[in-house]
Amino acid sequence: MQILNIAAYKFTALDRLPGLQTAVREAAQSRALRGTVLLAEEGINLFLAGGSSDIHDFLAWLRSDVRLADLDVKQSWSTAQPFRKLLVKIKPEIIRMDHPAIQPAAGRAPSVDAATLKRWLDAGHDDQGRPLVTLDTRNDFESDVGTFRGAIDWRIRKFTEFPQALLDHRDELQGKTVVSFCTGGIRCEKAAIFMREAGVENVFQLDGGILKYFEDNGHAHFEGECFVFDQRRAVDAALAPKVDIGALSDSQRTQTVKS
Repeated sequence: MQILNIAAYKFTALDRLPGLQTAVREAAQSRALRGTVLLAEEGINLFLAGGSSDIHDFLAWLRSDVRLADLDVKQSWSTAQPFRKLLVKIKPEIIRMDHPAIQPAAGRAPSVDAATLKRWLDAGHDDQGRPLVTLDTRNDFESDVGTFRGAIDWRIRKFTEFPQALLDHRDELQGKTVVSFCTGGIRCEKAAIFMREAGVENVFQLDGGILKYFEDNGHAHFEGECFVFDQRRAVDAALAPKVDIGALSDSQRTQTVKS
C-alpha cells in the first residue's frame, strides 16, 4: 500500500475563492496529488491521494490557513493512485442540497461519535431509552454496496432529493432518536440540520461518517462495504479497497467512476 488517500471537509466561511483555488491547485500539483477539491463560500470538501509525505506536507500547508487549522482527515491506503487527475473547483455548495438557508458553519447539529453509535446499536436504544434508527443520507447505489443493518433508506438518487424525502417521511421519525450517516460526514451534517429545522426532534449526525466508524468499530452492525467515488469502488471495514488498483489494466483504470 503505497498511496495515501484522504477525505476531509469543513464548513467555514471562505472568501476570495478564485485566489484560493489557484493556491490550492498549485500546492497540490507541486506535490503530485490527484483527486478533487471543492471550494465554496460555505467551506471546503476534498478527496486526494498521493505519497504519504506529500499528503502530509500538503495538509500542513492547508492548515496554515487559520480557517482550516482544525481540518479533520480520514485516511486509507491503496496500492496505486485511484484518481486520474486533479480537479480544484469553485461551487455554490461543497455538497449540493439546494437549501441555502442550511448553514452548518453557523452551528452544527448535535453529533455522536462512532463509539457512542455502536453502543446505542448494541443496546437498540439511546441513553434515554428511546428507540434508535439510523438514516442513510447517501444515494441509492451507494447504499446498495453497504449500509448499517436495518438503516432507513429512502432510495434517493441524489442528495438534492433528501429534503423532500424527509418531509414525506417526517412523521415516521417522531419519538425516535435518529442518527443520520453518510460516507465521511458532510451530507449527514446538512441532513441533520435540515431535519431539526423541519421539526424532527432527537436528531444526531454520525461524526466522521462511515469511514470514521470503520476506523473505530470495524464491521459491527454494518453489512457490505462503503462505496467511494474513485477507482477503488469501495472500502471494507479495514478501509482496504475492494478493487486492487495496481492490478488493473490501463483500459480498466480509465473507466469512468459512477457519480
